[in-house]
Parts: sequence; C-alpha cells; structure tokens
Amino acid sequence: MSKIRDLAERLWTGTLDPGEAHPVTATYPEGDEILDGVLFYKGFASANTIDTGDALVMLDTGSVADTQRLYEAVRKWRPDAPLAAAVFSHHHIDHIFGVAPFEREAEEQRRPPPLVYGHAGLAPNFDRYKKSRGWNAAINVRQFAFPVDRFIWPEQYRYPDVSYHDRMEFRSGALTFELRHARGETDDATWTWIPEKKLLFPGDLFIWAAPNSGNPQKVQRYTAEWAAALREMEALGAEAMIPGHGMPIFGVDRVRQALADTAELLESLEAQVLALMNAGASLDRVLHEVEMPQRLLDRPYLKPVYDHPQFILRNIWRLYGGWYDGEPDNLLPAPRAEQAREWVALAGGLEHVIARALALVAEGNTRLACHLIEYAVLAEPASAAAHEARAGVYAARSKEQTSSMARNILNHASLASKQGKRDLAGEY
Repeated sequence: MSKIRDLAERLWTGTLDPGEAHPVTATYPEGDEILDGVLFYKGFASANTIDTGDALVMLDTGSVADTQRLYEAVRKWRPDAPLAAAVFSHHHIDHIFGVAPFEREAEEQRRPPPLVYGHAGLAPNFDRYKKSRGWNAAINVRQFAFPVDRFIWPEQYRYPDVSYHDRMEFRSGALTFELRHARGETDDATWTWIPEKKLLFPGDLFIWAAPNSGNPQKVQRYTAEWAAALREMEALGAEAMIPGHGMPIFGVDRVRQALADTAELLESLEAQVLALMNAGASLDRVLHEVEMPQRLLDRPYLKPVYDHPQFILRNIWRLYGGWYDGEPDNLLPAPRAEQAREWVALAGGLEHVIARALALVAEGNTRLACHLIEYAVLAEPASAAAHEARAGVYAARSKEQTSSMARNILNHASLASKQGKRDLAGEY
C-alpha cells in the first residue's frame, strides 16, 4: 500500500486525527502513485497528474511554493511524457501556478505547450484579484497566520486557453475528461469525471473538513448549489475520489457516503436558516438557534478543522438577505469607537470594563469577554492596560477553536494588541 493510501485509510477509520492531516496545512510534496497512472501530490492543495497513455493531464497545479517541487515529482514519475493539458478547478491561488515549468520545457523541446482548461468565471476572478491585491494580502495574513512583512499577493495569473460555461469534455489518449461547472466555494468551480477510470475530482467542493462555505473575509459562497453538485457526483458511482484538499477516498460506498453526508450537512444548514428568515428572524437569532447536525460534523471528513459552521450560516444569510442583520440600531450606526466610549463611561470607566472582561475569561465565557475588551480598546486605543488584557482575552478565545480559520483570525487580534494595535494587516 502506498503511503498516501495508508494515510487515507487511517483517516477514514479514525486512527489518524484529522488535525494531524489538516486539509490545508498538511503537505506531502514528494508525490505518490495512488492508482495506476495517477500521481497524487499534496501541497497547500492537491495537484494530480494523470497518464493518459499518450501524454499527461494535470488536475489542479498547486501554489507558487509548489511549482518546482511539483514539476520535479512529476518528472521523477514520468520523465519524458509531455504535459498536454491542465484543468484549474477554480481561481484560488493554491491551485493554479504549476504549469509554467512545463511550458518552458515544451518551448525548449519545440513541442506544443499544454492547454489550460477552466470555467469562464476564472478570468473575471483573476481580474478581481488584481484590483484587490492589498485586501487579499491582509485577509490571508489573518486567515493563515502568514508573516505580515513577507507575504505578497500575486499580481500575475495564468488565464485559461479554453473556457466553458456549463459543461465540456476533452480527450487525451485513452481517457475522457468531463468538466462540470458548479457554484460552491467559488462561482467558477469545475469538478472533473474520468469515466474510464471511475475517478472523480471534486476540486474544493470536498476538502476533508466541514465545507468552506462560510469564510468571513471572502466573497459569496453558494450552499444549495454546492449540495446539488455533490448529489450529482454521488450518483456517478465513482470508485475513487481525489479532493482539492485532504486525502483521497477509495471505494464506491465510501465515496458515495462522503458526498451524501456533505450534501446533507449543507442542505440542513440552508433549510434551517431559510426557515428562520421566512419567520422574520434576525441574523442574531439565526446564529444562535440553528441546530448544528453534530452526527455529521463528527464524521472524520466533516470535522470543522478549517471553516466554522457558524460562518456558513452567515453566508447563507448574506445570499438571501443581504448585509442588513435585522437589528435597526445597526442600519445607520454611530461609529463603533463612539459607541464604545459611551458604554465604557456607563460602566464606570475603563478599569471596570477590563476587570469584568478578565473575570469572564476566568469564568470560561471568552465569547462575551471579547466584546467587552474590544470596547475597551476602541474607547481608549492608547491604553497599554487595555491592549494587554485584549491580547490575553483573544489568545484564550483562540485556543478554544477547532477551526483553524477562526483560531488564526482571533490569534491575529491577540498578536496585534501585543504591539498596541487592533490589527497587524490593516490600518486600525
């Protein structure tokens, strides 16, 4: 059994903790042939190379950091086979940067360069990235705990040569690559089916974690359409599935179960949010009254180790209800700093607010403590005592999180207060 197949088996059966094989941060960059003619590479995301008999086709191609290592892994596996094509499952930067070495190789050997396939929405999203480089750098510094002074958002992208809208297919050697569009984590997602191998590549529509359908700093996600795509994949009878993140899954029954459970989780959350919205509930009620399907979240492939299920509720609300949260005082609010100064004054001064926040932490109520200490710093942003307390409050709140996204964003606030700031990646 290959190393990756062994890890996949242990992860499925629960003998390997999902935290030890985090779908984003755990890497296996040496490459592993997990099926005949299929090379699996795991950097930030998975990058998969298929030997079609005549040439190679890549399904996702890794991040900037993966580019050379991925090329070397492929060439160690198949030294001479040309790369005929690559499919980008969506526009995120951990999936799109591995084609360049193969293009240089083709030019040197005077062969046709590889064709890149992707949904028509890739180009507009790349254009959006170029317009918002500073914003994307800041939000990813918080989300992934990247070094503030060294992380730079890319400004150049490999646009697809062949774009499609709903579905398309192409052939290479003995294999057919059926590309299907879905809106899920992104509006330009592509999942790929190779019928001859009964092999499914869902991209980031499956990531060995609760679906990344929330993500508080990113653009809209599409929960119901995501679930519908998973149901379509479920019906195929795939014998193996290689996700955009995390380990492959082998066996028809396991693949079907993983897809069905993920769809059910998304369907349950959307149905509950809409029921509350249709009853006139506010966002606050939605966030605290939806019942999380814990039996699903306990599955090894659905544990909330990356996104947080409550974030998904917010994105469903945003899709159907816009930005207004149903609280009239938030419709045209006073500046938060002004609100904070008033509440701190009503509490009898900064020292009382800090003391109460720290008492709440001691009682185990870090959620409420975060609100109080944020008001303390907003009211008196130069207060060393307030920042010291804030650093401790957010560090305590961060440690409670299983979601790495939530943990990193909260810990970013803690680190910022240690430097007397509210945020290290932004000007506030």
